[in-house]
Formats: sequence, C-alpha cells, structure tokens
Amino acid sequence: MFAIFVATIVAFIFPPLPLGALGMIAMCVTALTGVVKIGDLLVGAFGNTTVWLVVSAFLFAKGLIKTGLGRRIAYTLINAIGDNSLKVAYALAASDLIIAPATPSNTARAGGVLFPVVKSLCLAYDSSPGPTARRIGSYLMQSVFQGNAVTSAMFMTAMAANPLVAELASKALGVQISWGLWALAACVPGLVSLLVIPYFLYKVYPPELKDTPEIKKLAATELAKMGPTTKAEKLMAGIFCLALLLWATQTINKLDATLVALSCIGLMLFTSVLEWQDITEEKAAWDTMFWLGSLVSLSGFLSKLGFIPWFAKMAGAMVAGINWIPALLVLAAIYLYAHYGFASLTAHVTAMYVAFATICVAAGAPKYLVVLILAYFSNLCANLTHYATGPAPIYFGAGYVDQGTWWKLGFVVSLINMVIWIGIGGAWWKVLNLW
Repeated sequence: MFAIFVATIVAFIFPPLPLGALGMIAMCVTALTGVVKIGDLLVGAFGNTTVWLVVSAFLFAKGLIKTGLGRRIAYTLINAIGDNSLKVAYALAASDLIIAPATPSNTARAGGVLFPVVKSLCLAYDSSPGPTARRIGSYLMQSVFQGNAVTSAMFMTAMAANPLVAELASKALGVQISWGLWALAACVPGLVSLLVIPYFLYKVYPPELKDTPEIKKLAATELAKMGPTTKAEKLMAGIFCLALLLWATQTINKLDATLVALSCIGLMLFTSVLEWQDITEEKAAWDTMFWLGSLVSLSGFLSKLGFIPWFAKMAGAMVAGINWIPALLVLAAIYLYAHYGFASLTAHVTAMYVAFATICVAAGAPKYLVVLILAYFSNLCANLTHYATGPAPIYFGAGYVDQGTWWKLGFVVSLINMVIWIGIGGAWWKVLNLW
C-alpha cells in the first residue's frame, strides 16, 4: 500500500496524465495487486463526505461566476472605497475573502473572478507591462496574488486540498476539524495578514500612483454595464449566505457540512441559478472528485493496514528527547519552504503533510497546534514562486513583475505570514483552548 501511495504522489508531482486519470489508475493497481478489494476502494473514494463537499464547493463557484455576483462584489467594494491604490488593494482582498468560502479553486477565484477586474483597473491608468508597470499594475498584481494565499488558508472550502488536509489529520492523528473550527481558528491571523500584507507591499514595492479617484469611476461604469442586480444574483447571494450560516453554526444545528452544501446545490437547481448542464459541464469538480477521492481512499487504507501507526511509533523513537517547540518551528519552516520544489499545493499536501504532522506530534507538540499550523502553511506556501499554484502563472504571466522581484517579495511575505500565523495564530488558538 505504501509503495502504491508513494508512486501515486510522485506521479502527482510530475504528472504524465491528468490527476483524475492517475487517481483511477492507482485504485486499479491497488485492487489488481490484491492489496484492497475494489469495492472497498470505491466506497472509500466516492462514498466520502469530504470529497462531495469539495465537489459542491466547485459548483458554488460556478454559480458565483455564472451569475456575475463575484464581479459585482469586487466592483461594488472598489466603488465604495477605491480612491487610492492602497484602498483598492484592500477592496480586492475583501472581495477575495467574501467569495473564498464557496470557491475551492483558488485558480478560479483569483484567475477567473479577480484577474479580469485587476487587469481592467491597471489598463484604466495606462499601466501596462514594461515602462508603465510600476504606475499601479505591479503593486495590484502582487497584492492580489499574495492575498489569495491568505484567503485560501482561511476556509476549508477555499482551496481544493484543504478538505484533504482535514481528512488526513483525522485518519493519521485522530484530530477532527470541522468547517467552523477551521474558519474560527483562521479568522484572527488571516485578517491580520490581509491587513498587513497590502500595506507592507505599499511601502516596500509602492505604486507610482497613490491617489486613484478614476478607479471609482471605472468601477461605477462597470457596475452600470452590469445593470441592476439580477434575480439570479439575488438568489445566489441568498443561498450563499444560507450555506455560510449553516456551516458556521454546525455545532448547534448538527447538520453535516456536505449535506448543507448539497442541499444548497439543490436549491440552485430548483431556482434555476444553475442548470443541470452546468453541473455536468463543471469538469474541474469531477476531475477533483477522482484524484481527491483516490487519495482519500489510499491514505485511509494506509492507516487501516497499519502503516501510519508503525510510522508514528518509529518517528516517536527518532525524536525522543527533543523539545517540541524548536522541533515544531523547524519542521514547519521546512514544510513551508519545501514548496519551492512543488508546482501544486495538492502534491505538497499528499507528499508531506502526514509525515511532518506525525513527526511533530511524536516530538510532543500538541496535536491541534500541529494540525492547524501545517494546514495553513499548506496554503501560505503558495506565494513563494511564479509556479507554486494555479493563479501564480496567471499573475506572473501578465508581465508586471519580473521573476527576481516575484521571488524576493514572496520570500519576505512568507516570513511575515510565519510570524503572524505562528505567533498571533498560536496565541489565538490558546484562547480557543485548542492546545
């Protein structure tokens, strides 16, 4: 089982085929070699509520994009507060934050919703790649990209691999993380990061244009082109808010997060916000179901067949006597910066999360502290390079920031995030009595 799992991870890192195809092949190999019966594998992969939660969140994103609600939110915030470049950056970060809970593809959110908005704002000020890039374009591109890593970390449904993290934490360490707990634990360090990073970039990588009153006019023009809020947008907003309310009050209403998500998808279909054809055409959702489902199933059998308990016992012997605080700090930093070698957050999580979490816990670190730090670092590493995650090549490819500057800013911002999420985050989790 371990050999098949490692081979699958390597294939995910250097994919010779689409990830969904690799996941299906991995399950077939597992069954053909007699390690696990195919029926058990399929139940583990496609009968898992976490997998269906991710699929549902992709369909939420489809609704936000199809109705235009995501763009309206962005332009409305810019029209309200966008009279200087720093406020514009905050408005875009707020837009990202609002739609993040229902958009598990950070590429769809940053690339499909926000990038066209950012590009329009840049061109409105004659800021294009080349001599005029620093007028405002370079700053906005970096600010939005860096902020997207933070919003991805703040919700379980804001990045495709986040539910996988929660599933791995449950199977390997017995730690349960609900949607509400993930968001509650992330809200304080996440909001601090979203306040600090645009301001930091404004100081160290400032735009030439500080006052931008015309951007409010552009936003107003775009809103005028969109016309009055449509019935579909209103329905989408209502269903979105309903889902957030039910997810946030899960400890009270006792409704499973996946049941809430699927019920809201049913409401979208019933009210014609989405058509069934929209569901069947959402290829990213079904591709994710195959690769995520296969990994969840394989990792589950790693634990059931005894590999995870054996590895935990071995790791415990290796780190015996080491103080858990420096061990956790060093391992967390290694985990984050190892992403220089990855072009996928999912591949990073599948390759390293269980091993690093197990070693940290074996060293004596509190389980929830380990699980949360590594969970959030699985997203915050996305800001390091121009290939680290899906939105990276989109924003880098726009041509406003050269590669050297991109890497320098990414590294410095990663240090800021580490301080915020370990320092302020750790204190907040202490207040929540999580460790």
